[in-house]
Amino acid sequence: MDANIKSGSNLEKVLKSGQFAFTGELGPPRGTDVAEVKEKAAHLKGNVDTVNITDNQTAVVRMASWAASLILMSEGLEPNYQMVCRDRNRLAMQADILGASALGIKNMLCLSGDHQKFGDHPQALGVFDIDSMQLINMVKTMRDEGKFLSGDEIHQPPKMFIGAAANPFAEPYEWRVYRLAKKINAGVDFIQTQCIYNMERFRTWMKQANDMGLTEKVFILAGVTPMKSVGMAKYMKNRVPGMDVPDEIIKRLQGVDKKAVAEEGIKIACEQIEEFKEMKGVAGVHLMAIEWEHKVPEIAERAKVLPRPVL
Repeated sequence: MDANIKSGSNLEKVLKSGQFAFTGELGPPRGTDVAEVKEKAAHLKGNVDTVNITDNQTAVVRMASWAASLILMSEGLEPNYQMVCRDRNRLAMQADILGASALGIKNMLCLSGDHQKFGDHPQALGVFDIDSMQLINMVKTMRDEGKFLSGDEIHQPPKMFIGAAANPFAEPYEWRVYRLAKKINAGVDFIQTQCIYNMERFRTWMKQANDMGLTEKVFILAGVTPMKSVGMAKYMKNRVPGMDVPDEIIKRLQGVDKKAVAEEGIKIACEQIEEFKEMKGVAGVHLMAIEWEHKVPEIAERAKVLPRPVL
């Protein structure tokens, strides 16, 4: 992997220095409350290397990702600015990338976006002018070649550390590693995976990625989401597309006292993180503590990923 620092991002420095990265996530509010963003940010500060700021996740309207990213920066945290293809055409995307970079945002996650039919405006028109693969390549072209998608020159190119998502579990399963390879060819620098519960399948996917030499070309961060309840585990197993929750996880949560289920969920997450630290090709963990930001300091402490490096 290219050891040159292209964006100046802290996450890029951590990964390229060979240290195990630990990233977090924050969903912007459904309103204009700056204090809500700051309150969540306080739990993440000092515990993660960067914070994903979601972009109308689950196709539900929230504060703009770039705006919440700026609030996060004012609190001394580094954002990972998410952009989905669902809501913008290529003009708006390129304009937002320039604006975000000009304001000091250094990481970007390129996503397709959940289909609008699942959200609070199912009648909305999906844009999908370009897909996530093309978005990755567009950002790379803007950064490395200093050119817009039209071929015109950019007077001062944006500097972004380019990320994307990967789901090792969606069907057809045998094609998942080839989709990863396509994103690498498009120009991605780092990958954050879907929440991992089926460790056996993830180990297989990582072995494939290692055998194909993909982990030498991209930094892979394993996605971890602690289970809060048996109900959450069943919902994710049965209702969330592309999610793979083995029955043994549900049985393990059912096997403890109701008051101890959340604690057991955190314990499972910490066990996973310990394995990821030793797994060939895994460069870090992306912790998605959905509306559970206050638990991040405890999880980081128990997973032995503190203190975070400052580079």
